[in-house]
Amino acid sequence: MHDHYPTRSTDSDAGEPRLLPRAEPVAHRAWQPGAPLSAEQIARFDRDGYLVLDAVLSEAEIAALQAETGRLLGDPGSLKDETVIAEPGSREIRSIFEIHEQSEMMLRLAADERLAGVARYLLDDEVYLHQSRLNYKPGFRGKAFHWHSDFETWHAEDGMPRMRALSMSVLLAENTPHNGPLMVIPGSQHVFVGCAGETPHDHYKASLRKQEYGVPDEDTLAELAHRQGIVSLTGKPGTVIVFDCNTMHGSNGNITPFPRANAFFVYNAMSNRLEAPFAAKIARPDFIAARDAKPLRAVTGMLEGASA
Repeated sequence: MHDHYPTRSTDSDAGEPRLLPRAEPVAHRAWQPGAPLSAEQIARFDRDGYLVLDAVLSEAEIAALQAETGRLLGDPGSLKDETVIAEPGSREIRSIFEIHEQSEMMLRLAADERLAGVARYLLDDEVYLHQSRLNYKPGFRGKAFHWHSDFETWHAEDGMPRMRALSMSVLLAENTPHNGPLMVIPGSQHVFVGCAGETPHDHYKASLRKQEYGVPDEDTLAELAHRQGIVSLTGKPGTVIVFDCNTMHGSNGNITPFPRANAFFVYNAMSNRLEAPFAAKIARPDFIAARDAKPLRAVTGMLEGASA
């Protein structure tokens, strides 16, 4: 099958980064009456590659999710061992993967129409969860996430064929300009940055703690940032940040006393299910990249006893 987005090539030019134009839409469906987003929001997502949706969740829902987050972080021994990722050089939890399989509340959040309905509309397809995780940056010790396009990794190591996926970050603590919020390069989703080097064996075991392969070169990042700028995405708990699978993003470390916690869901179109990896010998495990793709069933009213 033709690879529209070559990266981490074993050819003689493997040491050179490649910039390729995106071969498909960002917003796959134009605005129509009854859409879960306004025409202006859809146009902005298509242009910038992200949206910030304020106050999506109620105070009761936020409180329940914060309590559930505390439970997950406070008892890692009750979770699948491989899904709990520590900070590099530390025992502090960096991420917990497959949270929708380990928490009924997180599954209901992912399937809630206020999230999944937006994903279905923007991708113009039924969706399934390619990945879910809880991202945590503890106060003083939370480390950075280097600049990257998620799609580059999902294409190279998971076998995601096309750019018909998006992510949603649900803010469960306040994300301020100081505690390592998500940073994006607006408009970067229109260009695919192929990365240099080959994928090491079992790369995910190191990359989930600190990514070194699949990271764009500094010259390309500088060019994108100088041309299009960098935006820090902040918000109160209950905010939902939506961003395209190819939007270049990263985050600084957290040296403040204020921890940052976000639930993170990746929605992939059913028509974009995973194939064999395009630049790795073995696919990553299912807890990182789901291969048993089942459409999410709509949920209205995320929490029992909590008003939406």
